[in-house]
Amino acid sequence: MNPQQIQQLCEQHPIVKELIELKETMWFNPNFNTLTEGLPFVGLNQADIDAARDRLTRFAPYLMAAFPETAATHGIIESELAAIPHMQQQLEAQFGQKIQGTLWLKKDSHLPISGSIKARGGIYEVLCFAEKLALDAGLITTQDDYAKLNLPEFKQFFSQYSIAVGSTGNLGLSIGIMSAQLGFQVTVHMSADARQWKKDKLRAHGVTVVEYLEDYGVAVEAGRKAALTDPNCHFIDDENSKALFLGYAVAGERLKQQLQHRQIQVDQAHPLFVYLPCGVGGGPGGVAFGLKMAFGDHVHCFFAEPTHSPCMLLGIATGLHDQISVQDIGIDNITAADGLAVGRASGFVGRAMQRLLDGLYTLDDQTLYQLLGLLDQTEHLKLEPSALAGMLGPVLIAQHPEYAAMHHFTAQQLQNANHIIWGTGGGMVPEEEMANYLAKAQS
Repeated sequence: MNPQQIQQLCEQHPIVKELIELKETMWFNPNFNTLTEGLPFVGLNQADIDAARDRLTRFAPYLMAAFPETAATHGIIESELAAIPHMQQQLEAQFGQKIQGTLWLKKDSHLPISGSIKARGGIYEVLCFAEKLALDAGLITTQDDYAKLNLPEFKQFFSQYSIAVGSTGNLGLSIGIMSAQLGFQVTVHMSADARQWKKDKLRAHGVTVVEYLEDYGVAVEAGRKAALTDPNCHFIDDENSKALFLGYAVAGERLKQQLQHRQIQVDQAHPLFVYLPCGVGGGPGGVAFGLKMAFGDHVHCFFAEPTHSPCMLLGIATGLHDQISVQDIGIDNITAADGLAVGRASGFVGRAMQRLLDGLYTLDDQTLYQLLGLLDQTEHLKLEPSALAGMLGPVLIAQHPEYAAMHHFTAQQLQNANHIIWGTGGGMVPEEEMANYLAKAQS
């Protein structure tokens, strides 16, 4: 974009000027709608989520056989919901802001297999592809015990096929580990932002890692092109994949069960607020869709992005979605939150979810490190920087009374509220790497 076009965009959408200035920004969605009004634009429904849930149930015996660490949850890849009262107190003290309601951490950071939220969508899409191949070849039926997929003859069968993906790290990690375990040949195209330990881990699993000096968008495009030349290659497209999206969406009804188990109500009198870190958008978009289907209009979802990579906020606020990148307006897309270092948002997710999100906000790298340090000090929980993006959400809500006014929340409703911070990654970060993060938190 030339300077004049950028100027025009800033005049049309004043939020763009704040993004260009790399300010920590809160944007409340003026086009927010009810689930009934917003759902037709998603193009998916409850039946799609049910099918994804059933597929994951069929694969549970296989996952138990292939990954013994999933035995405790009977082959279901799910994370704990943890109360974080000490962190809540610390946030209130740090930001001088009372937070109404109760804070929780959804520990996708500690999901089995890949230690991140990508264990939901990434693994699910690989399982979809494997199931289709095995069914089409007449090797299994949906009534079979899928544990047999762990036998050598299945690995041999899957080795004829390959899987490719572009990733900043965690998606590649979950897809690489899962695909290699099944027997697929797998290539992960990694952007410059990806951490070295993630590349090393993939290579240790026999995954081919191709590195790029450029960002996520270039890695994805290279992966897409490479897959086109091989008819036996399945390209997993984080920007547009409905299978990925549905793998994440299953989290909604599972969370509902977790809250019921704790006797936590979600209704008009007890609203639920959920804060999701956002990169290209597949993970938070899918989870938010699942939450909306599970809780209807009683759940309020926010996406959180780094100030240097605000691609979804830019896309939704301007209505341009994937037709604009942060680089177009002079932002460098370089952030410590490597999992969120995306310059161009998913057009599919932006268009699907733009009416169902309450808002989006940005925070800078130093805030992420600060929050990382506070969580470690108060709750002894270690997450990677990108996973802390949601943690500022409850503070921002409290700081902006105009939000409560927009949605007609009473003081009592806010007092009864529950806030869930979706901790998206960090469970597999090596000790040395985590020590570096914590050192930056102190600086």
